[in-house]
Amino acid sequence: MSESFQPNQSLVSSANLENARLNLIREDQPRIRDAAAPEPATLNQWIEAEAENYVEIQNLSFQRGSRIIYDDLTMSFPKGKVTAVMGPSGTGKTTLLKLMGGQLQPTSGSIIVAGVDVARASRTELFDVRKRMGMLFQSGALFSDLSVYENVAFPLRAHTELPEDMIRDIVLMKLHSVGLRGARELMPSELSGGMARRVALARAIVLDPEMVMYDEPFTGQDPISMSVLLQLIRLLNDTLELTSIIVSHDVQETLDIADYLYIIADGRVIGQGEPKEVMNSDSALVQQFMLGLPDGPVPFHFPSQNYRDDILEGRH
Repeated sequence: MSESFQPNQSLVSSANLENARLNLIREDQPRIRDAAAPEPATLNQWIEAEAENYVEIQNLSFQRGSRIIYDDLTMSFPKGKVTAVMGPSGTGKTTLLKLMGGQLQPTSGSIIVAGVDVARASRTELFDVRKRMGMLFQSGALFSDLSVYENVAFPLRAHTELPEDMIRDIVLMKLHSVGLRGARELMPSELSGGMARRVALARAIVLDPEMVMYDEPFTGQDPISMSVLLQLIRLLNDTLELTSIIVSHDVQETLDIADYLYIIADGRVIGQGEPKEVMNSDSALVQQFMLGLPDGPVPFHFPSQNYRDDILEGRH
């Protein structure tokens, strides 16, 4: 009989064992927060801010050429919570994750991640803070020529000097936590879409990050895979005490899992709050998005001249 998957038990044991092992390699690696700690005069303010939010975005503006993506955007992402960023397609949700990771530079404003302004960080600081982030890409982004095991092991080999036996233990722990330890020898081409997303999630948490960013995690998933992903994201967040940031336009799934929501459109926040608060928003645009209405502030028809005039014009 096959082994049953018990996520709560596997996640807790994985976290405890991994933390004990990774402490061996972290003792000589100073944390960014320690290195960036302020003068004693501001210590109380720093501790208070650290206790509340893992990411602080202040007055962020970003544009591509003449197109304004964000205009004076301010958001905060509390520690230990699942925060979702939602909005219509093309509003720059994935761009926001790239700005948080330091892949893109804002036009103005600041993005503070774990006490480090990633927009102004040195290469060394940015490299170090990225090791504290995990990322689940929309496509999964698995290496097609590496097995499931090798995909999950890749970050450990790239960022640590752990011996192979320890790498094996950690990889198996993480695969077990997403229910795929038995699939470790498979290639990405042999995985279903849901399995590939779960392998990518195991890889995203293999370095024991403090924050995990999810880029459209529910896109293209069948109902069973969707339920598994929802359970895993919530369970990982609560068991490993992560800060989770989800970018999505899947309304119902996001409402089921998020502690706090931001709705963005036209380069700004148009709604925010706990799920019930957002659903009761007075904003017509928020209501149109959350309820999936075909017409509203975002019109059904693309802007054009009067229909009658358009028809008559072709008869001249």
